[in-house]
Amino acid sequence: MTSRAEVALLRLVAQRLAGPRPATAGEAVRWLTAVQGQDLPGALTSVALRTVDGTRAGVTAALDRGKVVRSWPMRGTLHLVPAEDLGWMLAVLGPRVLAGAAGRRAALGLTDDDVEHALEVAVAALAGSRRLTRADLLAALAGAGIDTTGQRGYHLLWYLAQTGTLCLGPTAGAEQLFVLLDEWVPAPRRLDREEALGELALRFYRSHGPATVKDLVRWAGVLVRDVRAGLAVAAPRLERLDVDGTEHWMDPATPDRLAECRAEAREVLLLPGFDELVLGYADRSCTVPPAFADRIVPGNNGMFRATVVSEGRVVAVWRRAGRPVAPTIAVEPFTGLAPDVAAAVRQRFAVLP
Repeated sequence: MTSRAEVALLRLVAQRLAGPRPATAGEAVRWLTAVQGQDLPGALTSVALRTVDGTRAGVTAALDRGKVVRSWPMRGTLHLVPAEDLGWMLAVLGPRVLAGAAGRRAALGLTDDDVEHALEVAVAALAGSRRLTRADLLAALAGAGIDTTGQRGYHLLWYLAQTGTLCLGPTAGAEQLFVLLDEWVPAPRRLDREEALGELALRFYRSHGPATVKDLVRWAGVLVRDVRAGLAVAAPRLERLDVDGTEHWMDPATPDRLAECRAEAREVLLLPGFDELVLGYADRSCTVPPAFADRIVPGNNGMFRATVVSEGRVVAVWRRAGRPVAPTIAVEPFTGLAPDVAAAVRQRFAVLP
């Protein structure tokens, strides 16, 4: 039996938020497998917090070198993923999302011919290792007579990425540029479905465990039978434990890792919105007090606020305040912060990537 407070600390070290960090952003993303990425600045910070150099510049460099890409590999949501893994993730996780694409196109007034035309235009615009901003790619589609108004343009780019034609790769200032996936990632990993489900289970439970079957179902958008199939492959390399009568899985090395850095794991952390420590689970109650969950996602609107973590638990939400050139931090504690925690929050903010 393992207590829920211990689970919170185990998850924190499994996610590489305490203890030795991966050397590079590419290694950090590969460890996590996927990092929620609809808010790109926040995703850069999430990865930076898990690397040795601790800088967003290091994460941007990984994007520019093609080590990490951004796309819609699971749940129809943007994530940062290792470039070599995107292909097999789309293949195993994409079909359930794509099942609803035809209905969405019909609602938007798009036809299958529109999609085929968009594919041809996008490939012609990007072939030869060309790179385009979202605005420029949409302009190319519109210039070819494709209606991109409303949500039509977004849906077409999403669909072309979801089906493996496009991805977001290198950066240009604050933007990422669209590229052709097969040009930007010329040597993808090839996994059959059984291998892919086993890989997914192994890497999720190693990097997010202790976690349950339901956690992986929610995180990847797969079915229970898919997780069980993955565990049939991965279980010999994982450790099973019981938490309040519920089966959890994790990397066998995680308890020793926590023992080596327990003091650090209990320290104050500032996390951006959408960080994996909060988002990576169906049941996040060991980290997020249920009575205050609505403070993180007000109105259950899907927009996750930045959090303050202490002793492995979320104790407040925070935001940047003041002028952009000299920002300050505004903290909203759940029940009040001890003076040492408040001081640590200010110190963390001063060095936050």
